[in-house]
Amino acid sequence: MIFEPFTIKNVTLKNRILRSSIGGRTSYYDGTVNSAWKNFEKRFAENDVAGIISATITVDDRRWSPLEYPKISNDKFIKPLREGIQGVQKYGCKYIIQLGDAGYQTQTSLFSQEADAKSASSVFDLLFGYRNHSIEMSVEEIEQTIHNFAEAARRVRETGCDGLEITASKGYIIHQFLNPVSNRRTDEYGGSVEKRFHFLQKIVKAVRQTVGSDFLFGIRLSAVDYNYLPINLRLPVIFPIQHYFIGNGLEENIFYAKELEKLGIDYLHISAGFGFINPKENPGSFPIDELRMFVNSNRHLSLKTNIRAMLLNAIPKPILSLILGRGWKFVPGINAEHAHKFKKAVNIPIVANGGFQQRDLIEATLREQKCDLVSMARPLLANPDLLKVFKKGKNEPEKPCTFCNRCTVRTVNFPLGCYEPLRFSSQDEMEAEILRWSATLDT
Repeated sequence: MIFEPFTIKNVTLKNRILRSSIGGRTSYYDGTVNSAWKNFEKRFAENDVAGIISATITVDDRRWSPLEYPKISNDKFIKPLREGIQGVQKYGCKYIIQLGDAGYQTQTSLFSQEADAKSASSVFDLLFGYRNHSIEMSVEEIEQTIHNFAEAARRVRETGCDGLEITASKGYIIHQFLNPVSNRRTDEYGGSVEKRFHFLQKIVKAVRQTVGSDFLFGIRLSAVDYNYLPINLRLPVIFPIQHYFIGNGLEENIFYAKELEKLGIDYLHISAGFGFINPKENPGSFPIDELRMFVNSNRHLSLKTNIRAMLLNAIPKPILSLILGRGWKFVPGINAEHAHKFKKAVNIPIVANGGFQQRDLIEATLREQKCDLVSMARPLLANPDLLKVFKKGKNEPEKPCTFCNRCTVRTVNFPLGCYEPLRFSSQDEMEAEILRWSATLDT
């Protein structure tokens, strides 16, 4: 099953494995991708993955995080992206650009700015974002954001890539409108599940009109929001209380999926959880040391980030692990069953994400028609030749990804690469591999 081709719309993928979205400091300070980005993406392509879904590329010129992550908020970003994408495509690998806007979950900035607090409603969120509280967007700001997505979609098509994906997950701005805990609006964009969908609905219509009916267009969607994971404090509390602790469940998100199908979306990419990172989207260990590095790097931006950093540094690691580590464990194929629910509910292809690495699990998931494609990032970062390992008949690589999540948090401040000491014979070997991933010269 893994090596069977699969076609979505007019795009044929040579196998069933996609490299899912993974971000890193691979751009210049203005957001223009550089040679490090080109070489990073090309390494997956030359190792036989069927397609690459880019890092979430921001559609907003100011709301952008972290620094040195890519942008697509201006026409000047088109040409450098096109050049790198052509380098990927020559290996028979398809390239899909993922668009997004972090909204109030913008985690870092050069300076504190009001734009990084914009959201569906005004909410205090202790864990995500750096501003003290989010700021409710005006209707004019909502309309501008819809326009930003449409313009970014035009640029996506002009890069010559094979498709477009919009993230309505990760706790980013679209997800903030979908989720009842972050959307307390009483106008046309909030209240009922239908009204919370209105923002995404308008974005999809604007984007489809811009890119045309022939261009591959998918949505990354959370199956269940699990607002209680990771543990967090969001104020004010809302009722009914299950909305506060769960957010959207399967019923609401399958409703969104069916509406998206009616709008002409070509596929759904299923993950879970609200906020990045969370244990349902990144199953595995809870990286306490890396979390401390992160909060220390942005504690200057607000009172909230300063208090947050003091708390995370003061609380002993065993207690911190007990408090914040709830739910953090590795579950193979964690969202496969969720994907199966969507597969039965809609008639468009489904991509499943989260906790895939072993060939037999992937084969079983595809054979049982729980999804049509499988996406992964951390296992391919650890072993970019994973597809070649499978072709040799092996079930997993000799040094598999341990799902430690160190890479996920470290890449905000450090180069992309695997930071799991257990996978290397020495620190020097690990450092050499990380620097090789981030090489700035074409190979």
